[in-house]
Amino acid sequence: MDLTQIFNTTNPIIGVVHLLPLPTSARWGGSLTTVIERAEQEATALAAGGVHGIILENFFDTPFTKNKVDPAVISAMTLIVDRIKNLVVIPVGINLLRNDSIGAMAIASTMDAQFIRVNALTGIMTTDQGFIEGNAHQLLRYRKELGANVIILADVLVKHARPLDTINLTDSVKDTVEKGLADGIILSGWSEDSPPSIDDLKLAATVAEGVPIFVGSGANSNNIGKLMSVANGVIVARSLKRHGKIGDPIDPIRVAQFIEATKRNIGS
Repeated sequence: MDLTQIFNTTNPIIGVVHLLPLPTSARWGGSLTTVIERAEQEATALAAGGVHGIILENFFDTPFTKNKVDPAVISAMTLIVDRIKNLVVIPVGINLLRNDSIGAMAIASTMDAQFIRVNALTGIMTTDQGFIEGNAHQLLRYRKELGANVIILADVLVKHARPLDTINLTDSVKDTVEKGLADGIILSGWSEDSPPSIDDLKLAATVAEGVPIFVGSGANSNNIGKLMSVANGVIVARSLKRHGKIGDPIDPIRVAQFIEATKRNIGS
């Protein structure tokens, strides 16, 4: 995958917009306008702050479905992607939680979004939703059928989950790249505020053999230099929020500080 062609940099910073609860979710508030307005504000703040891409997640739709989300969620997400793409000129991606990669690919293809994130592309993970099974065979064939030029960024041993068997990091990365045909690998810590270890990033980079490695959690202004000394890119959410709290909106000041710290450390 040519990161420069997609993100206009070899070290992309992807900011996350956590959408407020969408229709049919347990905490749906009844106003899609409210959801859209906050998403627009956060996407604008991220783009103005200097991130190289934005990914939209139905993060507050907990408890998540395992695989296929309700059609109302697809409809709402499609509308929001359309609105965001009319606001910003940087690449937009989709993560449809918990693991609706087919729905995400459908939205991305229809709305000309550039990438999707897939929590489990290969293997089986045990989660609070139950067993999450990778469906690389279906997703890759669906992308081909749609004729979509949508990049697949796949988590390896995704956070808030454990593998069903005793598979190690080396085998998981190898399977995701060689059997799942992922365009990029995402490595995270156990939770949103914990980063992957440098040793794990180095191992993943070696095994991936040129496939870009993204940090999927725990990046902040203090550790971004160390993380990006190994990784190619980062997906960041919590440290860009007001007071660093996951439930708060994006803070433009924290976005600017994060981007400045990145530039100081890696010169991008």
